[in-house]
Amino acid sequence: MIEGTLIAESLRPGTTLENLELTIRKISRYRVQGSTPDQPDTWTTLGFEAEAAGAEQLAEIFAGALDQPGWYANFQSPAESFVIFPDRIFRYPRGDKAGRAEAQAYGRQLAIPEPQLDWTV
Repeated sequence: MIEGTLIAESLRPGTTLENLELTIRKISRYRVQGSTPDQPDTWTTLGFEAEAAGAEQLAEIFAGALDQPGWYANFQSPAESFVIFPDRIFRYPRGDKAGRAEAQAYGRQLAIPEPQLDWTV
């Protein structure tokens, strides 16, 4: 299984995601400290899980649906981490500091604030 989080506000306006084979486990809405001028100050997060066999396809769907600038989605299996930006996917073994650092560096290029680059290792 994979587990992850998608921020509803990160989706491009007009985006429809349908027929996704994932299970929403938690929905949260909260005020964000340190959002950028391009981000709303209240976010809705969708905690989900899905079969690991569909991870690559789900990453591609998210990469095509995320808005710019400064948004990403992430999920992980017991063995791998996926960090998905608009039109860019990072996939690396869990615990791989170099893979995580590369994804974080890319996020910094998109002006994502440092506290938001905190996905599960």
